[in-house]
Amino acid sequence: MTTRKALIGLCALSLIAACTETTSMSGAKAPGDLAKVPEGVVEIAAPGQDLTAVRIMPEDGCYWYRYVGPVETTYLPLRTVDGRPICARA
Repeated sequence: MTTRKALIGLCALSLIAACTETTSMSGAKAPGDLAKVPEGVVEIAAPGQDLTAVRIMPEDGCYWYRYVGPVETTYLPLRTVDGRPICARA
């Protein structure tokens, strides 16, 4: 009976551990994160994009915003109303 209780406890613990956040989005700034999005970018950005967490990716020089989805949090390209990416360099 003791082995069964231990096994149930171990299963319960692993299920609870699976519900914890594995990455931290605690506000620590990464390279390229912007403290303030330029006004020109705000004006041309399509609605529905979170402009509170925006960064410029060094790989392409474009603005990316943090998208918090139902399963994961990731960065997506910031786009205009026409669907074009917004970049800092040509």
